[in-house]
Amino acid sequence: MILEIDNIELSFDQKRVLRGVFLKAESGKVTGVLGRNGSGKTSLLNILFGNLTPKYKSIRIDGKMIKRPLYLQNQIAYLPQHKLLSENLKIITYFKLFNVDWDEFILYFNHFKSLKTHLTFELSGGERRLLETYLILNSDKKIILLDEPFSGIAPIYISRIKELLNILKAHKIILITDHLYEEIVDLSDELYFLKSGCSNLINGREDLINEGYLTSNSPQK
Repeated sequence: MILEIDNIELSFDQKRVLRGVFLKAESGKVTGVLGRNGSGKTSLLNILFGNLTPKYKSIRIDGKMIKRPLYLQNQIAYLPQHKLLSENLKIITYFKLFNVDWDEFILYFNHFKSLKTHLTFELSGGERRLLETYLILNSDKKIILLDEPFSGIAPIYISRIKELLNILKAHKIILITDHLYEEIVDLSDELYFLKSGCSNLINGREDLINEGYLTSNSPQK
């Protein structure tokens, strides 16, 4: 499956946010999006999901134009930056609602084994974000959008999420953005950079330096 988006024009209060974006994401690859705060990364994901309508857009799946919002077609799952899960449901309830296997989850994240019947508000911020990310990733949707999935998550769990991403990408389109640029650079098979409303395909660290996103002495993993 191949997802393409282009011809976007989006403005807020007469300020143009997106104007020259082309992005291609496909199953078998993780597609990363980087850019400074305010560059339009979250807006781009919301346009793809279908809950933000720009002045112009072109979204295609396998070359076919998509006119209805993807969320209405039951094809897409979106992890937003803000909290996704309700405060007062048990953790195990979410696994039933998302139809995701609990036993497989605790193979990766054994720390949660004793938290099965806890309510969501009892989790730390990082635990909650990990849970949200896992549920979205393992949903039955073929297109996955992840906005800041690593926020507040311990490095050991970030590594395990990245393992999962590399497994699940075989049969899903995965589009991801995060302020932890090292993780995105390391993880992405294709990488785009948003700047001045436009997107550029990034072929390596040198391109990010040329874009002014990194300095030549920025730390590397």
